[in-house]
Amino acid sequence: MRSRFRARRRRLSGGGARLPAVIVSLCVLLGLFSAPTLPAQTKKSSKRPRRLDQGIRWHRDAATGELRIIAPGSPAAGSALAGPNVMRVNTQAVAVTCIVATADGTAVRGLRREDFRILDGGVSRPVTYFDASTQPASVALVIDASPSVLRDSEEMKHAADALIGALAPSDQAAVVDFSAHTYLQFGFSDARDSIRRAVARVDVRELLGDVGGSNIYQAVYLAAHELFPGRTGRKAILLLTDGQDSGLGLTLDPASAAPGPGRPADNLTFDDVAKLLAEQDIQIFAVSTENRPKVMTPEWLDEHESSTLLNVSARREGIPPYTLYLAELVRRAGGQLYFLRETETMADTFRKIAEKIRAEYTLGFYPTGPADPAGASPGWHSVRVEITGQTNARVSHRAAYYIPTAQ
Repeated sequence: MRSRFRARRRRLSGGGARLPAVIVSLCVLLGLFSAPTLPAQTKKSSKRPRRLDQGIRWHRDAATGELRIIAPGSPAAGSALAGPNVMRVNTQAVAVTCIVATADGTAVRGLRREDFRILDGGVSRPVTYFDASTQPASVALVIDASPSVLRDSEEMKHAADALIGALAPSDQAAVVDFSAHTYLQFGFSDARDSIRRAVARVDVRELLGDVGGSNIYQAVYLAAHELFPGRTGRKAILLLTDGQDSGLGLTLDPASAAPGPGRPADNLTFDDVAKLLAEQDIQIFAVSTENRPKVMTPEWLDEHESSTLLNVSARREGIPPYTLYLAELVRRAGGQLYFLRETETMADTFRKIAEKIRAEYTLGFYPTGPADPAGASPGWHSVRVEITGQTNARVSHRAAYYIPTAQ
């Protein structure tokens, strides 16, 4: 066993040449422009992580269809932790994070509140909140530590560590790792040394006995539910994984993403994960250790940004389900999907993205108006952001937001 691990470490050591492009890409996406610095190897701490799924139960309300987490010790579904899932639709503003650029990729800077127009289901809404990336970022590193990523685990940790080194002083990071279960290594903090020690504690070998598969989407849901409520400014989950989830039973059939006949009602689904991210305006930047499907070019993803990727054409194109669902989660929440093995080609692309990030804006609006004073109805609502007076400007943002049934 030890000899096999030593051999794997020797193979891993040969991947270092790919790191700079990935690190630049991730830092650029989150608006982090200082150069990353790789620290010396940090000794592991004896601090024990907290298991986020310890003792929890899932409960889906039969009337509303909303999923809730029931905390350990709660006697009934009525005492479930509502947390971020409850939204008072007549008072809660909706946030939309946008990147603005011209057709040739040049970032558009210096825009004002009055330069934006928000269409909520086709209805114009006043921009009630405006921020041009002045607030600190909150970045949760969610790192796959299941046996299937053993080959890439050290490279993933180096990328995460370097990203931490590039954070602005006021930005905060948290560290979560997962296999069958989800572990909080360190909550949000700007203490760089402590965050680095948390990343160093992520060890696939320690979780080899954590049998039960790789619960990727449960880890994303629990990280969002546990870490982000009450946080403002830019919010992102950086997911490092191979995408091969074994917890939700996802297939190319879109019905597998949602609750339905023949499946337990009180179970987490892919749609529940997408809903929670949409409620909190948390973007997903996913880095897959698998190969990019040939058809899934950035241009192809842009063409499908307004409609689900879970359709018949995906079957014809031969896209693996595990990659398709990563792309669909990014499409719904906003963010970007990357592939670790093509990082040599990413540097030029992300120099352009660096310019776009400088034009990142967060807009807020209330989903109510004279025609619907009682508030917006529960469910998914399409949203579109336009720039007035600049016909050559393109706005990138999530295509919809979600309002759950108020409790």
